[in-house]
Amino acid sequence: MKELFFAIAHFKIKKLFKERTDNTWFQIFRFAFVGGLAFLTDALVLFLLEKYLMMHYLMAATFGFIFGLIVNYILSKKFVFQDPSNVTGRVGEFIVFAVIAVIGLAITAFLMYLFTDIFGLHYMISKIIAAGIVMVWNFVSRKLILYRK
Repeated sequence: MKELFFAIAHFKIKKLFKERTDNTWFQIFRFAFVGGLAFLTDALVLFLLEKYLMMHYLMAATFGFIFGLIVNYILSKKFVFQDPSNVTGRVGEFIVFAVIAVIGLAITAFLMYLFTDIFGLHYMISKIIAAGIVMVWNFVSRKLILYRK
């Protein structure tokens, strides 16, 4: 963790994002960054579909999820989990990646329903809370199932 803080403090971009690493702290940092970009994609699609196409927020969240998943997979392969996966072939790897994400989607949908329909929070607040919880699920699952050594 000390190495990560040093890289952040000294703005070592190459070390933070580009160099191959098995260091879990660097992977978590990169995963959070990549997840943030995927979340923005996901949330933007959700917002636009719900607001301008008047799609139900859970249906719009599903489409947002799909776009976010694609962004997350591409950027995760490039910056986070750079070593080969435990699955043969890119298609197989994407399928396992997507299955983990679909479980995350189910968790997201449940949490959004719970926070929005039961507790009365705005759907975007519910999305932010759910995203934080699901981010932990996604990282741990991918690290232990798909990219473990």
